[in-house]
Formats: sequence, C-alpha cells, structure tokens
Amino acid sequence: MCEPRKYDPTFKGPTQHRGCTDIVCCIFFILAILAYFAVGILAWSQGDPRKVIYPTDSRGQFCGQAGTPLEKKPLLFYFNIMKCASPMVLLEFQCPTTQMCVEKCPDRFMTLVKAYTNSKDFNYYKTFCKDGMSSSMSIPDILRQGLCPAMLTPSKPFTRRCFPALGKQDGVITVGNTSHFDDGSGNMRDAKDLVDGVKNATVVIEARQVVMKIFEDYTQSWYWILIGLVIAMLLSLLFIVLLRFLAGIMVWIMVALVIIVIGYGIFHCYMEYAALKGEPGADVTLQDLGFQADFTVYLQIRQTWLAFMIILAIVEVIIILLLIFLRKRLLIAIALIKEASRAIGYVMCSLFYPLFTFLLLAVVIAYWAVTAVFLSTSNEPVYKVFNDSDCEHSRKTCDPANFSTSLMKGQCPDSECLFAFYGGETVYHKYLIGLQFYNVFLFLWCANFVTALGQMTLAGAFASYYWAFVKPDDMPSFPIFSSLGRSLRYHTGTLAFGSLILSTIQIIRVLLEYLDHKLKGAQNKCARFVLCCLKCCFWCLEKFVKFLNRNAYIMTAIYGKNFCTSARDAFFLLMRNMIRVAVLDKVTDFLLFLGKLLIVGLVGVFAFFFFSGRVKAFEDTAPNLHYYWVPILTVVIGSYLIAHGFFSVYSMCVDTLFLCFLEDLERNDGSAERPYLMPESLRKVLKKKNKGQPAE
Repeated sequence: MCEPRKYDPTFKGPTQHRGCTDIVCCIFFILAILAYFAVGILAWSQGDPRKVIYPTDSRGQFCGQAGTPLEKKPLLFYFNIMKCASPMVLLEFQCPTTQMCVEKCPDRFMTLVKAYTNSKDFNYYKTFCKDGMSSSMSIPDILRQGLCPAMLTPSKPFTRRCFPALGKQDGVITVGNTSHFDDGSGNMRDAKDLVDGVKNATVVIEARQVVMKIFEDYTQSWYWILIGLVIAMLLSLLFIVLLRFLAGIMVWIMVALVIIVIGYGIFHCYMEYAALKGEPGADVTLQDLGFQADFTVYLQIRQTWLAFMIILAIVEVIIILLLIFLRKRLLIAIALIKEASRAIGYVMCSLFYPLFTFLLLAVVIAYWAVTAVFLSTSNEPVYKVFNDSDCEHSRKTCDPANFSTSLMKGQCPDSECLFAFYGGETVYHKYLIGLQFYNVFLFLWCANFVTALGQMTLAGAFASYYWAFVKPDDMPSFPIFSSLGRSLRYHTGTLAFGSLILSTIQIIRVLLEYLDHKLKGAQNKCARFVLCCLKCCFWCLEKFVKFLNRNAYIMTAIYGKNFCTSARDAFFLLMRNMIRVAVLDKVTDFLLFLGKLLIVGLVGVFAFFFFSGRVKAFEDTAPNLHYYWVPILTVVIGSYLIAHGFFSVYSMCVDTLFLCFLEDLERNDGSAERPYLMPESLRKVLKKKNKGQPAE
C-alpha cells in the first residue's frame, strides 16, 4: 500500500501554489465541447421542430402552421381510417390513405353518393375534398382521382388528428350513436370494423386523457404544491440551523421522529386494512385488478394496505437493528456532524451553492433536449407509392411533383404518391444516429462535470476550514469563491478526466439497457443471463467509480495533484482505515439520510391529509382533483430533492472532514511539534490528546 503522508510543518490547508493538472484531458474536453456546439449548430440549421408540433398531410404540408394557407386548418383528416388497420402501417409508420388538413372534423355520417344529390350537403362534403373537385365531375371520376373520401364518419380531434367518435351502448361498439354505417360503396358495415383502424391510438388516447386530467390537477393545486415545497425548504433550513447549535440532540430527536413517523405509517396502514374487511371488492388481488389509471382504486383494496404495512415494518426493523448494532459508532458520527455544522457556520454561502449547480445542470439539460429535438426533426419528407390493387411499384419512393406524368402512374393508374415518413439518404442523414449518440454522451459528460465541479469546490472550502490552525483567521476571506476559482483554473482537466470515466460507464449501461429491451422477447436464456450479469457488474462499477471520484476530487482540492495520483492517495488512505470507512462514514451518511427521510415524511403526511380530504378542517380549502395522489407525489419528490440539495452540502462537508481527519491521524501524533488539528469533541471520542491535555 501507498505509504502515509509525512508530517509537513508548512502545511496549513489546501495548497495555494499549484499547477494545472491533466492538461491533455482538459484540451480534449474543450475540443469535445466545441464539437458539441458544432453539432448543435448543424442540428439547428437542418432541424425543423414543426415536424413534431404540426401533423403532416399527404403533400408534406404542416396543418395549422401560422403564416401559411393551412393556418386555419389545424386538423389532419384521413380519407379512409379503416386502411390504417393494415400491417403495413407498422412498417411504413404512415396510414396508406390520403390525408389532408381540415378546419373541423366531420360531425355526421355522409356518403359521397348521398351528398351529391343535395347542394347543401355537397358544399359541406367538399370541405373534406382536395382542391380541383367540382360538382360537374361524376362520382366515379372523383373517386378514381382520389379527390374525395367515399364516406364521412363522425369524428373527434385527438393530437390534432380526426379519429372516429367511438363509444359503447349496452356493450355494443358505436360510432356517432349508431352501430352500423354505409361505407360509401353501398355496403353496410359494423362500427366495430373501425376499431382496428384506430386501435393503435387507443392506448395513446387513454394515456392522453390521464395526462390531461393530471394537467388539470396541477392547474388546480399548483399554489398548494408551491406552499408544500416552501415548507420543505423551511424545514430543511431549520434542521441545518438546529444541527449547527444542537447537533447531538437533533440527531437523537431525528432518529426518534423517524421511528415514530414510520410507526404511525404502519398503524395507519393496519387501520385501513382492518376497515376494509368485509367491504365488497376489497379482497380482489392486485394481480387480478391489473393497471388502473385511477390510482385511488388501489387504495380500496386490502392487499394494497397490507403491502404498504409490510414494507414499512421491514424498514422500521432494519433502522432499529442498525441503531442497536452501531450505537457506539454513533458517537463519532455525531461528533463529525457537529464539526460539519461548525464548518458550514463559517462557510454559510455553501448552503446556496447547490443553486449554482442546479442552474448549470438546467443549462446542460436544456441544450441536450433542444439539440435532440432538432436532430430528430432534421430528416427530409419521404414519399411512397400507395395503391389498392397489385402494383410492382407499391411502396417505392416517388416524387409528388411529377408523379402524375411518371411511368409509375401510367402502369398503376389507381396509385398515389403520398407522404410516408421523414428520412433521408444523404451522408448527414446516415450519421444522424451517431450524432444523437454523441449528444447523449456529451450530455452525460457535461452533467457529471458540473456535479464534479460542485464536489471539488465544496471540498476545497471545507478543507480550508479543517486545516486552519486558528479559525477563521487562517481561512480565506471567501472560501467558496477561492475554491471555485482554483478548481476551474487548475483542475478542469482533472474534473473532465473523472467525469469521462464515469460517463463512459454510464453510456455502456445505457447500451446494455437498450440490448435488454430488444432481447426481452428472445428465448435465449444464456444471452439474457450474461446480459443481466453485465448490467449488475456495470452498476456496481458505476457506484465504485462515483465513490472513488468523490474522494479523488477532495484530495485534488487539498493537494492540487492530478486525478490518478489523487485517486490513488484517496484509495489507499481509505484502505488503511477500512474499518472506519465501512462503519463511521456510512453511519454518518445513514444519519443524514434519516434527516432527509424525516423531512419528506413530515411534508408527505401533511400533503396526504390535506389533498385527500381525510381531515374535515381541510375539506373546504383543498382543491377538487381527479387524482389527489398527483400533488402528493409531486410534493414528496420535490421535498426530497430540496432536502437532498441542502443535505448534500452536509454530506460533502462530512466526507471532506472525514478524509482530513484520517490524514490528521497519520500526519500528527499529538505532540507539541505535531498537534492534532481535529476538534476537541473528536479527540474525546477517540481518546486522543494533544500534549498537555488529559485524555477523557
């Protein structure tokens, strides 16, 4: 193992005189960022988000686009929706029937034959026909040239497309309140024949309905959600302040409250479970019930509350056992938390540093999302031949501009050249997948870099506190800004190196997940087993690299060495103190996790009683919602992210002080020449003393 660091009387905190580290990786990272900007510019010049926003008709025009002749025609109408039931739809990604932009969807049954005999009906019918159709043309000519649909069915707009208004009456499928209709050729068809034409959209329709209800719930409850998140922020700040002055007491109160809150959860689940005994339908199993869009249905089943009760009981037992077996280590962990509280007290602006990290991450995510959208919409419209009869040119690429005079049209008179999908055959289009892959990889690299920058910045600030002999006189005036400046000026390459390693592992995990998704239907159990093992191995590797990177950044922030040297020093330092790392550091993390859990639990319980209407005092105040779990879940997740943001500073502070504490034990021996710099509380717990001080 690497030898412990020797005593250095001149060492008084993070090294001020340092040089640039991992310069090659820094240059490589800058070039990668410049190439990322080039990809973004290329995508923005070639992409067209209108392809996502607006539906495209058979001529490749956008329905409803402002400033075009189709501005007042925002809906896409299918001439024959039943053709969308063809298996070719799945292959071509386009329904093989004429599609045109219309102002409104048809609201009645009507055939071309019937409309032709009445001028008023015919004028209405013409709004769903192509330009060039006139009353002087015969019906066979109109249908042969594909100028009009053979029939209209009552439809409703969905995702800017007209789909038949299907319903059910006495178990019979209907469309427009009737179960039969004329298909335009004199044949009577059942309404259920339309189901296959729109079945690919039924799941999306149901999902959209749920999404719309959720959106309505957000519009009704957003201000209450904000109040819940503000309460979570105030609770987090209160905990930080109380930990600053009453760390020991707060830790034990925190542990007790977590046990009480989880205990109440177990009691509440049992009461709900007992109350549903004998209720009709309450004994249905979750497996028999299946997926339901309305989650409140699950709360009316006994098995749901039994599952909640078992999960909470297991969590409660695990927490109690951990507290029993680790009670001796809790004292050292509490001492570390006390010292972290003092450090944060001297570096108060560190509590707001996560806002800077969040802002940078928001920029990275926004750039990635916009670039991904523009890349995915930078294809060109592809037109293909569609026809009803046999034709050798069927599904071949065509040009709509001269299709009417082409050989294809001559050999297949009933064929049409319709828009099929967006694609392309140029070099740019062939490498679009590669550009999307590069977009994802650079997103991961930049996101990890931003996170690493935050870790190194906080580590440098808190290390300057620990190694300051006289606090705060020996500390920099602005520890956070000084540390941030050092990190960017000298260690951008080191941050990029560690982030690159982590991003490479993450992109491999993404590829493994993609392969696993593709092989779900495969029968090769050996391949599935190997893939599962690889996923497990790379998950463990990612966790280990994150742990190693975090400690390497701490060592770099203190000593200014490159990534490999810092990672080696941190690794061997931790290995020489394996017992302390395995127990002490993890106990501290566990206590901080309990703090986050307590904040989330308190806010979550309050949100549950408020939004569910279980408390009569809130019945008139709480908004009327479709799914009351929507604001509850939002408040819980938001509260956890807020608490995690505040406690992540604490966690980084504890990790930094812990490494400094281990270095202190190896550097110094408590003599007058080499006194321990650790706080008195830690010295008491470890029974260490500086010369002239009695051990307690």
